[in-house]
Formats: sequence, structure tokens, C-alpha cells
Amino acid sequence: MHTSAPPANPLRFKSPARLVAEAGHDRQGHGLKRTMGLFQLICFGVGAIVGTGIFVGLSDSVAQAGPAVVVSFILAALTCVLTAFSFAELGGAIPVAGSSYSFAYAGLGEGAAFLVGWCLLLEYGVSVAAVAVGWSQYVNELLHSLTGHQLPHVLSAGPADGGAVNLPAVLVIALACVLLVRGVRESARATAAMALLKLVILLLFCAIGFSAFRAGNLLPFAPDGLGGIGAGTTAAFFSYIGFDAITTAGEEARDPRRSIPIAILVCIGLVTVLYCAVAVAATGAVGGDRVGGRPAALSYVVNEVTGSAVGGGIIAFGAVVAIASVVLAVLYGQSRILMSMSRDGLVPGVFARVSPRTSTPVAGTLIIGVVFAVPAAFCSLDAVVGLCTIGTLATMAAVNAALMVLRRREPDLPRTFRVPLYPVLPLLGIGCCVYLMYETGWAAWAQFAAFLAAGCALYATYGRRRSRLS
Repeated sequence: MHTSAPPANPLRFKSPARLVAEAGHDRQGHGLKRTMGLFQLICFGVGAIVGTGIFVGLSDSVAQAGPAVVVSFILAALTCVLTAFSFAELGGAIPVAGSSYSFAYAGLGEGAAFLVGWCLLLEYGVSVAAVAVGWSQYVNELLHSLTGHQLPHVLSAGPADGGAVNLPAVLVIALACVLLVRGVRESARATAAMALLKLVILLLFCAIGFSAFRAGNLLPFAPDGLGGIGAGTTAAFFSYIGFDAITTAGEEARDPRRSIPIAILVCIGLVTVLYCAVAVAATGAVGGDRVGGRPAALSYVVNEVTGSAVGGGIIAFGAVVAIASVVLAVLYGQSRILMSMSRDGLVPGVFARVSPRTSTPVAGTLIIGVVFAVPAAFCSLDAVVGLCTIGTLATMAAVNAALMVLRRREPDLPRTFRVPLYPVLPLLGIGCCVYLMYETGWAAWAQFAAFLAAGCALYATYGRRRSRLS
């Protein structure tokens, strides 16, 4: 009598050597191509990070912290830097497409890895949808500066915002999917070009903002005290989401063990300096009270300083390019994570199929694009931004924990980069993540508990029974 194999043990783990050995090809033998160099990885990281968080979310952070938003950006960056060290070590030691999911599989076991992948689906899904909605705002700003007209509200906002469907948000996701399925070389070139352009635009904004800088505009510096700075830090953290996407290029980078750690640390340092400069320039030019809560705040600041809509139009154009590159980079990362989970049997096999013509997971990318386009088109995402933040922080805490476990379990694992001051920095990283998770509030915690419960049920009924780990 035939009996099925017992379900997999959720505590068993996959060794780093096996993760690396199994990477690179689907079950038909079609594989990814190593075409990305260090410069492209850095541009990819900048492309994944710099977008809606600074072009749209700055006003939310300023509304919480006032001019002290610069402190909030530094504190949020500190949390990311502490975890970025762990990503750098693990990304160099385990250069595979699964990123945090694969690191958790090696260090914390299959059950934890599935929940990390589940949280990454939330992180990338909500962030892509939110970024696409922000792109729609700046498309309208750009059209207004060029023609004096905007898209009809019914076609540029979802029902929750008084419209019917957000067509620009759907369009930017569709364009990103088309570019991604054409091949990683084309995607990397487009991302590099867009990353350089948005850096130039933000530096131009800083030059304009600092030309009108008045120290008095920074007072009161922290109108709501430490509580406002803490709330601003949680809001500012959303601006850094995406740096971990660099590690999803582990199977398409030419020298991943060397280039991934360098790319992660360079990106975090560069973005932090840029964010702080933009925050000081914006609040110093017109005052925190006029920046906080204002849509398309950067264009507003430039228009106020120059007395013309031309400068704001240039900033709006930069935002359109910047935000599009985030959609491209995050969709790329999500498709690679699901591809890794599919190889392990934890999600359907369609996500692991690699096209022999383009060497990309075409079917998986298109499915992800359709799924993420629905909330972008119809939903208001304000209510789930806190949930996205808490899920991202939980994933980052898991990466720090996985690093510490692997230091003990795999002391001889080849590491091209090692976290300094170990174990102090990983422990601080976990502590900072837990603090910011607490700051998201009880509503986000309730949403997160329900989301984790759904993930546990999905693993128990599907992933655990179909796991290929023997």
C-alpha cells in the first residue's frame, strides 16, 4: 500500500553549500546569466531605494518630525546600516537569488524562511503599489507644468481617493514588466541610466534649495519633541526599503562574492547623505510647516524658490523617472525571490520557469505584475504602509539572527566580508528593528499578526507538504 511521505520538518535548514549548488537553473536546465558588474549593482541599488520615499514620502516625515526630519533619516539609516552589514556578509557568502529568504533557510529553518518570503511578498507588493501611486501623482504634476492640464481624476486615482482607476500606476508596472522579461542586461542598463538621472535631479534640487536657505526656517527644530522624531523615523524608514534587493542579483552578478557587499554599503551611504541633504534643503528653503503633508513637496519647494513652474516641472520629470526605476528594481527582486521559493517547492512551479530565449522568469514576472497592479489601480495604501514597514523590519531582524546562527553553525563558510564588531552590530540591528516595529503602533501589529497567521496556514497546507528538501 502506497503511503505519502511525511510533511517536512519546519525547523530543518538547507546548507549554504547546497543553496549555492542548486542556484542558477530551473528544472529544465534553463539558467540566469551573469551580466551585472559592480557599477550596475550600485545603480540597481540606488534605483531600488530612491523613489517615492523621498519624492513623495518626505512630506509625511516632515509632518511628524518637522525640520528634525534629518535626525529621523539618520536614525532610519542607522537601522538599515546595521542590517546592511549582515546582508553584505551573507550576500557575499551565499550569492543566490533568494536574498533574505535563502539566508533564513540556511540559518533559521524552512518554516521561518517561508514566513520571511511571505513578508517579502508584502514588502515588495505594497511598496511597488505605493510607488506606482506616487508615480501617478508626479505624472500629473509634470503634465500640469508642461500643458497646464492634468489627467482626469477619475482615471488617475482609485475609488478610495475619489476616482475610478489609477491608470498611470498600472501603466508604470506594465512597462517595468515588459522591460524585465526582455532580459536582465536591458533592465540593468535602463536602471543605471534612470539612477544617474535621478541623482542629478536631486543634486539640482539641493542646489536650488540651499540657494534660498534660511536658518530661521529650521525653527522650531523638533516641534513635537522626541516623540515626533521617533514617529518621523518610522515614516522615514519607508524611504530606505529596497536596499536588500541588491542581494537578489546574486545569480546574475559577475563577481557576487566581492561586488554585492560593496554595492550594499556604497548604496546605503550614498542614499543617506542624499536624503539628509534634500531634507535640510527643503525645510531650510521654505520651512517645515510648508513642506509637511504637501503632495509633490519637492516640486512645490522649487516653484516657491524660483518663482516659476519650470523648475518644479524638471523635478517632476526626475520623480517620474526615479519612481519608475524603483518599480523596475523591486519587481525584479520579487520575481527572483519567488523563483527561489518555487525551486524549493514552497510556491507553485510556474515562478521557477526561466525562458531559454531571454534567460528571465517571464511567466513569474508577468503574474507578479498583474497581482501588484490591482492594488495600485484600485486601493488606498495608507492603511497598510505600517504593515509593510513592520513586515520589512521583521525580515531584517531575521537576517541578523540568521547571520549569528551561521557564524556558529558554519564557521568555515567562505566570507568575502565580515560584519565588524560582531556580535554587537547584529544585536543592535535586531534591537533597532524591534524598536521601530513598536513605533508602528498597535493597528499595524494587529494587521501583522493576521498576516503571519495567514502565512503559517499557507505553509502548513501547501509549502510544508510540497517541500523538496530531503
